[in-house]
Amino acid sequence: MQEIIQQVVTLLIGSVPTVLLFIVLVASYQLLVQGPLSRTLAERRARTAGAVEDAQRAIAAAEAKTADYANTLRQARAEVFKVREQRLQVWAQERDAALEVARKAAGERVAVAKAGLLAEAEVARKTLLAGADQLAEQVVRAVMPATAGGSR
Repeated sequence: MQEIIQQVVTLLIGSVPTVLLFIVLVASYQLLVQGPLSRTLAERRARTAGAVEDAQRAIAAAEAKTADYANTLRQARAEVFKVREQRLQVWAQERDAALEVARKAAGERVAVAKAGLLAEAEVARKTLLAGADQLAEQVVRAVMPATAGGSR
């Protein structure tokens, strides 16, 4: 057993330089590689997070501008529709007024023409009545001499 302990002690003493070299290597790695690498990664994360936040702010601003644009466009369309409706109403009123004037003028012309026709009809009636007596006399004269001539 003594011999085993002696061999273990010899191994441990022989491994001390290896252990010391490993510790120096780990400390060097921490100082030379992992420290700068960790700082670089942290800086990269910060920049990436900042860029993501900037992008999110830009997206939010773009969405706000889009909403504003859509709202402005909606208002402009409503205004155009309102103006168009007003123009249509004005045109309809002008058309109705023109139609009413035309109806009145046509009614007046019809009344004048009707009065003219009635006057002409009355004149024709009087002419016919006046000519009827003359025509009756001519018919009687034409018929009577024939009858009188036939009986002679």
